Amino acid sequence: MRLRTALLAMTAMATAPSLAVAGTITGPYVNIGGGYNLVQTQHGRFSPTTQADGSESNSQTKSRYRHKNGFTGFGAAGWGFGNGLRAEVEGVYNYSEINHRRGTAVTGRTSGSDQAYGGFVNVLYDIDLARFGINAPVTPFVGVGAGYLWQHYNPITTSYSNGNVNRVGGTQGSFAYQGIVGAAYDIPHVPGLAVTTEYRFVGQTFADGPYQSTAWNRTGVHKGNVNFDHRFSHQFILGLRYAFDTAPPPPPPTPVMATPAPTVARTYLVFFDWDRANLTGRAREIVAQTAQASTHVQTTRIEVDGYTDNSAAHPGARGQRYNMGLSIRRAQSVKAELIRDGVPAAAIDIHGYGEAKPLVATGPNTREPQNRRVEIILK
Repeated sequence: MRLRTALLAMTAMATAPSLAVAGTITGPYVNIGGGYNLVQTQHGRFSPTTQADGSESNSQTKSRYRHKNGFTGFGAAGWGFGNGLRAEVEGVYNYSEINHRRGTAVTGRTSGSDQAYGGFVNVLYDIDLARFGINAPVTPFVGVGAGYLWQHYNPITTSYSNGNVNRVGGTQGSFAYQGIVGAAYDIPHVPGLAVTTEYRFVGQTFADGPYQSTAWNRTGVHKGNVNFDHRFSHQFILGLRYAFDTAPPPPPPTPVMATPAPTVARTYLVFFDWDRANLTGRAREIVAQTAQASTHVQTTRIEVDGYTDNSAAHPGARGQRYNMGLSIRRAQSVKAELIRDGVPAAAIDIHGYGEAKPLVATGPNTREPQNRRVEIILK
């Protein structure tokens, strides 16, 4: 027990969990991004009084507006629940050029733009690839959002070949929704910082009659309404995200009396982030030291024992079963790293003990960094 305590004192600070990374976020985070905004062709229905196409017809006319280049930008603040789920509040701005209009009786040239601003509440889920045995600095995610956008049409002007002119403008707010697919890429040596890439599909509904249409022709000025159908956008975004760590740091090690240290340790400790089984850079260094030490001392077997703290994403017996499986996955990760470091697989025994045998006694459902560990014992 004294040897275990001494090893803990030497390695606790170096192997304690780092700041949250792009995988499973626990606690607050912020996110900004921007990119290309491609809006699908929209259909507008004009009231008869506007004579929007330059003709003398008194029937309602319809036109299709084609969008050209556009951009989008957003800022978000959210909270990760440690199990892959995240919730966030987002403010967004969209812009799109409008350069063509079809479906009119007379040809003409169209120019203008529109913009939208508002916000969404998003719910997202990070897919932890480590659960599938993939150790990569990338985490895919999916999500949905609902919110409200104010859509403003800057004057969209159509000048017809017969000299008539039509102009559309106005602002309206309406319900909006979005689907999100993306991935986060860890920034090396900067814990918590990640580059994100996303595709978003954004839809917006409109009520009838909010936009104004004005036509100038030989009979005078004609004003009325124009109604647009649903608006759909495809967005391709590059962003930057930073996750803050809310987990308390491990307590300082208990002072121990100085005792003669053996030349080579027989027991080594590797620590893990909460609900994770992948090895940190420091953990790989300790495993490499263990593999090297096994060649310098008389070793017949290497025992790899995995443990968890007593917190779990699920209550009761279900959580205990989950932690038992998590402790085995941690032991398997260490074994795989020992093999990569040259230790024969036949010389390694692994065991998972779940919540049993904690290093630090805690109350129920407590996240204790020092209990999330693997002990490597040279025998």
